[in-house]
Amino acid sequence: MTATDHGARVLAVENLQSYFHASISEALASQQVEVAEHTTHYVVNLLTLFARSDALFDAADEGPGLRPLALRLNDALEAASADERNFALQRLGDVSLFIAGFFADSLAHRLVDLDYYIHMGGNAYGSLSDNVRGTLRGRVYQPVFRELAAKFQRIVDVLNEVRDSTRGSDDHDVLRLYEIWVRTGSQRAERLLRRLGVTPIAPARTDFAH
Repeated sequence: MTATDHGARVLAVENLQSYFHASISEALASQQVEVAEHTTHYVVNLLTLFARSDALFDAADEGPGLRPLALRLNDALEAASADERNFALQRLGDVSLFIAGFFADSLAHRLVDLDYYIHMGGNAYGSLSDNVRGTLRGRVYQPVFRELAAKFQRIVDVLNEVRDSTRGSDDHDVLRLYEIWVRTGSQRAERLLRRLGVTPIAPARTDFAH
């Protein structure tokens, strides 16, 4: 493990899959989130796969990039077969989970923020869980997709902790933490705010009479 001039850490990892499994297991325990072992393995394999940019980004004429989530959802809705629909839904859920887990800060001040990714990803896994029920593939993956849908926000929090553990810094943007807490109800964001001496209070709703 080597510190760079910018304070970030370069991790020397012999086995990326083992590293992710250990990091996720530690974060799950730290945040007291319980998930089935099959679900943990699914997330570990997802992170290992997306560590390669060619697996995460989509090919396009103008170069590799991330396809908007709304277009991914449209792919699922207009799929010509059940297999194509399920592939599109799984890709939507996987990309949403990875981006929300590791790039939540980059979503600030954009047209769509973290709550949008959580909503789209959780719903995609939920639909996928329903679609594969009763199939041969569903015997293994239906409980995994169901749990990912039900605990999407909590798993995003777990991945946020894994991301922060690689930074080698405890610095946090208080305003961004508060924004995430307001938008998503993140328990991790709330704990970090309280640790920083901030008591999060939900903004009052204003009802206008018509």
